[in-house]
Parts: sequence; structure tokens; C-alpha cells
Amino acid sequence: MTDELSFEAYLSLSQKKFGIYLLDKKNLKNIYKEEVYIENASDLIDYNLMHSFLDKNIFKIEKLIGNFLKSIIVIIENDKTLNCSFGVKKKNYGNKISKHYLESSLAELKDLFKENYQNSKIMHFILNRCLIDGVNCTPFVEEIDGEDMCIEVSFISISTILIKEISNVLGKYQIKIDRLFEKKYIKNFFEGEQLDLSLIAFKIKNGHDQNEIALVPKSIKKRGFFEKFFQLFS
Repeated sequence: MTDELSFEAYLSLSQKKFGIYLLDKKNLKNIYKEEVYIENASDLIDYNLMHSFLDKNIFKIEKLIGNFLKSIIVIIENDKTLNCSFGVKKKNYGNKISKHYLESSLAELKDLFKENYQNSKIMHFILNRCLIDGVNCTPFVEEIDGEDMCIEVSFISISTILIKEISNVLGKYQIKIDRLFEKKYIKNFFEGEQLDLSLIAFKIKNGHDQNEIALVPKSIKKRGFFEKFFQLFS
């Protein structure tokens, strides 16, 4: 039996291609990889083909790790992905602009997104710019003197209906979605590099994009600012 904590499973889904990978996190290479191209005239994922694809590969992965696969990271490429930006400009009435002040402003933008896109699931939440008195302060440091703060963020999201459909298929194997990534977004960070999709997602998951607010377990006692803030999204 292998140490299942040393490996992560990734599932890539699009209308034209499925891929499944088992990544060795220590050696940063796949110990299992299977990809298949699909003849699909529709702009929807063929869930019957997805079920057949998983049937052929899940057991092989479980045999490698010597245990049942309980969760998987899903990478999505879909025409219905929503990418939108929000911004806010605020007046600071204190001496310094602190992380707490920025945190509150980001929470406001999160609420604005959720209010307007109630049927969307956030995959990526990115701080594009933080301007203090017109000066770019991204990434944000401990605290900054300034009177005005302007921030711009992007949300990359997908329909909750689509996520439910994917979850229903995975549920037949007692597998839950661990996290969601948008394929085009994560691949842009490694344009021109010949890296497997699983390794790209692993690097993004572990902080390659310093401006993305990443989800981390709440049990961690000492957290970075963005890690702490993301709990507001839970």
C-alpha cells in the first residue's frame, strides 16, 4: 500500500477531452495518466462518456494507492465559464491602510458578486490591483500610509448546475470534488512550458499565483492574509 497523502488525483473535463492523473507530490510527476479525445458536437459535457471514462480508470488508480479514492481536483474547460471584474474606491479616514481595511473591502466585493451571480461557484478569486493614492501596492504589505484605496478583483466562476452534474457522476464512485480550477486560467501561468496539467494545477494550488486568494483548512493556526480572508467565502 502506498501513502495516499503523497499523491493527488486530478480530473480534467471539457467537451472535447477527458484526462485523469495521479500526481506524485514528492517527485512532481504523474504515476498514472490517461487522456482521451471525444467527438462531441455539443457544447456540453457528455456524462455518459465521462462515466465510462471513470469506469476504466478509477479502479486502476485505487489499485496504485492501495485505497479508495475519496476526493479529486477537477479542472474545467467550458464555454459557460464566467470571468468578470469588480472594483471599488474607498476613502481612508485613519492614518494607515491596513490589511484589515483591505480585507473588509474584498469582503464587500465578494458579497456583490454573490448577490449578482447567485447560481455561480467561484473557482478563482484574484486581486488584480491595489492602488494607494494612485500607487500600485500589489502585493499588499503590512500597512501603508494613504488616503485613498482603489482595488480591482476578478472572479472566475462556473454554473452551480454544472458542478452538481459533475458531482453526481463522481458520487457514484463515492468521490467528492476537492477543488475546482479553470483550465485556461491556470495554463496561462506556464505558457510555452511543457508541463502536465496536473503539475500546473498543483503549482497554482500551492501559491504560484501570489494574488489569488486560496482556500485552506480552517484548522491551520497560523495563516497568511489571503488564506485567512478566504474563510469569508465559506
